Amino acid sequence: MGLQLPVYMDAHATTPCDPAVIDAMLPTLGRMFGNAASSHHAFGWEAEALVEQARELLAGLIGATPSEIIFTSGATESDNLAIKGVAHAYRRKGRHLITSQIEHHAVLHSFQALEREGFEVTYLPVDRSGRVDPEDLRRAIRNETILVSVMAANNEIGVIQPLAEIGAICAENGIFFHTDAVQALAHVKIDVNTSAVDLLSVSAHKMYGPKGVGALYIRRRNPRVRLEPLLSGGGHERGLRPGTLNVTGIVGLGKAAELVVAARDEESRRIARLRDRLQQRLLDQLDGVRVNGGEDHRLPNNLHVTFQGVRAEWMLKAMRNVAVSSGAACASASNEPSHVLRALGATPEDAESSLRFGLHRFTTEQEVDFAADLTVKTVQWLRQNTPDANLEYCK
Repeated sequence: MGLQLPVYMDAHATTPCDPAVIDAMLPTLGRMFGNAASSHHAFGWEAEALVEQARELLAGLIGATPSEIIFTSGATESDNLAIKGVAHAYRRKGRHLITSQIEHHAVLHSFQALEREGFEVTYLPVDRSGRVDPEDLRRAIRNETILVSVMAANNEIGVIQPLAEIGAICAENGIFFHTDAVQALAHVKIDVNTSAVDLLSVSAHKMYGPKGVGALYIRRRNPRVRLEPLLSGGGHERGLRPGTLNVTGIVGLGKAAELVVAARDEESRRIARLRDRLQQRLLDQLDGVRVNGGEDHRLPNNLHVTFQGVRAEWMLKAMRNVAVSSGAACASASNEPSHVLRALGATPEDAESSLRFGLHRFTTEQEVDFAADLTVKTVQWLRQNTPDANLEYCK
């Protein structure tokens, strides 16, 4: 099969749904259509069995028990439930919360909402590579601190945080630790026990599953985490997330988790080799190129690059046959420079000249070479010419 255009390299925004995941979900759209809460007949029992199987598969991915997994509509809901749920349940114990400056907006906006309710939030800085210093966390902790939330891996620059060190500090101080693991789970092994994680957010569509479904891990012992639910309306999911379960999506999430467990290590090594190939070709053929976020602790599929003197919006319009991004998908409508790059010390001009490449399970070497060639051609053209409004020159 020849090269199929356009080439997709925006896997941090969403991943292609794996064909095996689609096959697993299809029966639930046909004869296996039951409501998992219908406990009085075979259709409901069948749907419930599918949900519980998926719960076991997802628990196995992160070293949890099935009873510690609740299903949600996605990571945004999971982040909100974890952060606001803990804050409201333990507000009598304390009103101080800690997070980092480079979190996903689902996390940052949840903390900002709590600040409007009277909570106090400390936003930890990061180093030039985007990592939190565990000692900064230790110094930020107070007697009234009840929650720390630091993402496992960043959705823009791919930096992987020192979860085990952060978790150990939280455990020493009796503070709950939440991590948004959305970007990491398809590529990095995370065990909630060895990393002392108390709450963990999952999204299916960032690990080759369907959109519109996610999960939240909630530790049940040593320590047991209590949450105040965000929604009212029934006893589903231990009373924490009411509403009819998305059986189709949950089955897809479970299958996606199973596939990750089976192939993650080998797959991550292959993707990293392709990412390194793309990076080296860009560095070899272009001047004024900087890789953001460092290279020692980075997701294998991530390449975030600043092309000095070239606006990312020009490149995106020109590179119509390669799907890449200038930042987080949820913030693509904003004209503000990336808060992640600003936290790393980037100038507004550099932040507006940066692209994110996100490789995935189905990326090929041929696609990498095509993307590299087109990127080089586009940058060279833009540096030599004033772009017009249509930017139709690079095909």
